[in-house]
Amino acid sequence: TALADASAQLYEQRQAAVEKLDCNLAAGLPISNAGERIRELIANHQVVIVAGETGSGKTTQLPKICLQAGMGKSGMIGHTQPRRIAARTVAQRIAQETGAQLGREVGFAVRFSDQTRDDTLVKVMTDGLLLAEIRHDRFLEKYDAIIVDEAHERSLNIDFLLGFLHRLIQKRRDLKVIVTSATIDVARFSNYFGNAPVVEVGGRTFPVDMEYRGQVDEDDNQLINVLEEIDAKPLSKARDVLAFFSGEREIFDAAKRLRRHFADRFEILPLYARLSSADQRRVFTQSAARRRIVLATNVAETSLTVPNIGYVIDSGLARVARYSYRSKLQRLPIEPISQASANQRSGRCGRTQPGIAIRLYDEDDFKARPEFTDAEILRTNLASVVLQCLDLSLGDPLEFPFVDPPEPQLIRDGIQQLRELDLVTPKVSLTKLGQRVASIPLDPRIGRILLDAESRRVFWEVSIVASALSIQDPRESTFVDSSISDASSQFVSLLNLWKYVENARDELSNSKFRQWCISERLNHNCLREWREVHRQTLLSFR
Repeated sequence: TALADASAQLYEQRQAAVEKLDCNLAAGLPISNAGERIRELIANHQVVIVAGETGSGKTTQLPKICLQAGMGKSGMIGHTQPRRIAARTVAQRIAQETGAQLGREVGFAVRFSDQTRDDTLVKVMTDGLLLAEIRHDRFLEKYDAIIVDEAHERSLNIDFLLGFLHRLIQKRRDLKVIVTSATIDVARFSNYFGNAPVVEVGGRTFPVDMEYRGQVDEDDNQLINVLEEIDAKPLSKARDVLAFFSGEREIFDAAKRLRRHFADRFEILPLYARLSSADQRRVFTQSAARRRIVLATNVAETSLTVPNIGYVIDSGLARVARYSYRSKLQRLPIEPISQASANQRSGRCGRTQPGIAIRLYDEDDFKARPEFTDAEILRTNLASVVLQCLDLSLGDPLEFPFVDPPEPQLIRDGIQQLRELDLVTPKVSLTKLGQRVASIPLDPRIGRILLDAESRRVFWEVSIVASALSIQDPRESTFVDSSISDASSQFVSLLNLWKYVENARDELSNSKFRQWCISERLNHNCLREWREVHRQTLLSFR
């Protein structure tokens, strides 16, 4: 009875909170015109597919439509995003539009940071975080609706989450699922969810002119020539430029060249996933002083809307993970993007007035590219997927209902790797070592190394190195490591770096430590993540 009373009290708190929020849809957005139809479909169907171009307002308006449809009272509305930076900014935008308090009625949760409460109505989170919740909430009972946003990205987490929801909706008939993306393969997803109804909404309200400039490399002077052309054009309301690159290194090199060339005319701003919160805020805060050139990875393709963009420059390239089960190697080569990704990039302009997208490749090249990006599950090492399937008791990995099932050989290769590590039995069930490794927040191979390090009494040193291998390198490209480098081993260099950083952290205040990181060319966010991954690794061994 005490549990029932607590549940009733929480329901009343949520209902009162919903009534206080402004859930009116934003005027002028294409999805707002379809709001009533989407609301009716959500009320009458368990799964709804929402497809719409960039700029239609799906990400920010769908949670409000769910609230209008009565969701959020008996449980939270879970809203997933592929990246942490998107989860934070989307939550802030929804809170702003509804008049909610961020961290209360609307909150966000990302790795190492949870800004939600028990009575939160809308919880924006990374898809990986929602997957992690399955371990202690098998039926996702905290939620009465799940919005899977940016499903077209088809990351391992998204495919795993869709497969899990595919099974879960058979057991939880009260759970509503909305799958959405700008470039979704509508028929495939509708069929996957038993011919679920589809709503297609328009995108940006202003046209985007497409210009092709022939195939070039990212470091070619053509980028400067294009920017000179843009600079010579009359200023308009949407005056800023968004340029897409394949990675951080390419952004850093381009920023150096552009600052030399356009120092007095443009403000050069990088945008990538591990950028500090302060630098991220600069990108989303409009400036009246100078025109801006935002240099971004594909993190700006979806969800994140950089304001005031009138021009998009697309290199047509991205880093794509590729795994070969024959060589057992995973690479991260730079490859041409798909047509869908190119269209996503182009759609970042044309929000407030007609825009111009300049593709640094020719039109024949664009037409020859695949329509959609390959799902990650079709091109990556599946050992961790197999381990997760077994750990969550989801049955035979070969029978898991993936949207695009990988080749059986790739799954067998993942199983074989786990056998070689003594993590699964010949009958494909977890060994005692496998159960321990599954609880470690690291790649299975690194987790297995840690278990061996424990028995060899070098656990502390190896745990530091293992944690470092699980994050992006905290050393910026301009980092000078002469004082800590060890010519005999990069692993020893990482240990030296850890000691170097921890000594500084002990001696300096938080603000001075941040300044020290900048002066030492170290990424503060990555150092914090390294420390947190290490802390969680230690906890998993207790």
